[in-house]
Amino acid sequence: MLYIIIGIGVVAVAFLVVHHQRRLRIRAHLMQEAIRNRDFQFRLPTDGLLSGERAMQETLNQLGDVIRQQTRRSEVESWERLTRVLTHEIMNATAPIASISQSMLGREDVKDTPLEEGMRAIHTAARHLGTFVDSYRKFSQLQQSVPEDVLLAGVVTEVQGLYPDLQWDVTIADGTMVHTDPGLLRQVLINLTKNAVEAGAKRIRCEAKPRNLQHGGASRVSIYVSNDGASIPAEARPSIFVPFFTTKKGGSGIGLSLSRRMLSLQGGDLELTDAPQTTFLISF
Repeated sequence: MLYIIIGIGVVAVAFLVVHHQRRLRIRAHLMQEAIRNRDFQFRLPTDGLLSGERAMQETLNQLGDVIRQQTRRSEVESWERLTRVLTHEIMNATAPIASISQSMLGREDVKDTPLEEGMRAIHTAARHLGTFVDSYRKFSQLQQSVPEDVLLAGVVTEVQGLYPDLQWDVTIADGTMVHTDPGLLRQVLINLTKNAVEAGAKRIRCEAKPRNLQHGGASRVSIYVSNDGASIPAEARPSIFVPFFTTKKGGSGIGLSLSRRMLSLQGGDLELTDAPQTTFLISF
């Protein structure tokens, strides 16, 4: 009888071990698929794991954040290098065109002739292109960020003051501090608000969710900024952070890419969420 009980116990333990190992293999497969699909926001539960396995799973969950931030930073740096090269080459090409066409417009044998209209069109196009490209220089010439402990509600209040006609719904716990450059964070919030207004928004919602403590009293936070304006077309969503890309007539295509770089300089990130309304996530 004792042998039977022992045998049943061994079988039960073996079944539990096999079942547990199967769950671990499924977890490993899910993480592998998430990484393969560049989804670094995966979060697998830690219930039912042994203490060592739980610690490993928590570390892997956090690793997704690290990979995502490094990937974003690499993308921003790549676009920065490309933008620097493009602006340099385009400026080198347009400067002499603008100069020569300007000189031609001053010649007596050009004035009041059919040639004048063509020269003026060339000069205007070259000047506009030069102005357009010059605006992108700031993309690679941002000031060095100087992070400090900042009261988040204070920065949001400053931005609210710039857009008094909007309805603001702000949810930030009293005393919430973030370690950031206040000037750069303010500019990011202004860029997001400006885009919202241009999309017809009447209401802005800003919600901060603290994550964990760092830098003394400052917190790591997730800041959700949403608006009720026209939503971003599905086909445009993957490209909204690409420099030069815009869905607005007359838009420069620099606001969101510049905002992401501002945050990247401080170890933060900016992304578009899958929420029904247009919602951006600022994370530190």
